[in-house]
Amino acid sequence: MRAPLDSALIRPWLPETLITDVVVWPETDSTNLRAREAGRTGTAIITDLQTGGRGRLGRPWTEVPYAGIAASVVLPAPADPAAVGWVPLATGLAMRAAVADACGLELDLKWPNDLLVRGDGRKLAGILCEFVAGPDPSTGDIVVGTGLNVHHTTAELPVPTATSLALALGGEPPSREELIGRYLANLAARHTELCAGGAAAAELRADYRAACTTIGCDIRIHQGGSTRLAHADGVDEAGRLLVSGPAGRATVAAGDVEHIRPLT
Repeated sequence: MRAPLDSALIRPWLPETLITDVVVWPETDSTNLRAREAGRTGTAIITDLQTGGRGRLGRPWTEVPYAGIAASVVLPAPADPAAVGWVPLATGLAMRAAVADACGLELDLKWPNDLLVRGDGRKLAGILCEFVAGPDPSTGDIVVGTGLNVHHTTAELPVPTATSLALALGGEPPSREELIGRYLANLAARHTELCAGGAAAAELRADYRAACTTIGCDIRIHQGGSTRLAHADGVDEAGRLLVSGPAGRATVAAGDVEHIRPLT
């Protein structure tokens, strides 16, 4: 059912987590921008309608009133610089768990920031993380922005390769409040593990590598107007994609990755 978000139904999902403040806006241009302006660690900005949302590489993120989730959270940057690159990957794990727990739908993670419906390959959610430097340039916060398609019909989707929970489930999805609450609780837990380092962070990295379907896949890498073919071998300790190809082995820190599907 499409209805305005009720923040009172979200907060009970977040007892004693590092996310301490949930703010729901009826409409805003960009939740990431509003989160940056808020500047308070532990704040989540959520809206019913985002009119100026952005995906990676400045692409617009299209929304429909009351149909999806647009949320941005201000989190402390990990002290370990290598762990910063893992924040979007940990976020993907958090959303993946939230969807599975809420409705049993299994998602695959495509490096670095897309969630795809398993067996279907259509995009359900995307992530955009932005670093906000503190007074000391070596410290700061990370704004974690996430968009999830929930109630969208086929006609309301921005591209043919996208989908929504309603379409994937073939019926009414869980409430947006439940999905947001589960996601924020999982995000807080995963981010805490990442910042803790040691065994907790190692387990998080192992969980991501197990869920990332880019690993082991032949891919096209689109960077700066150029495209190259490669094989994805893994993800390193800084969250970069490890690839091999005609030029040898390399790491990819940013870029668009396209899975090359075998002909059937």
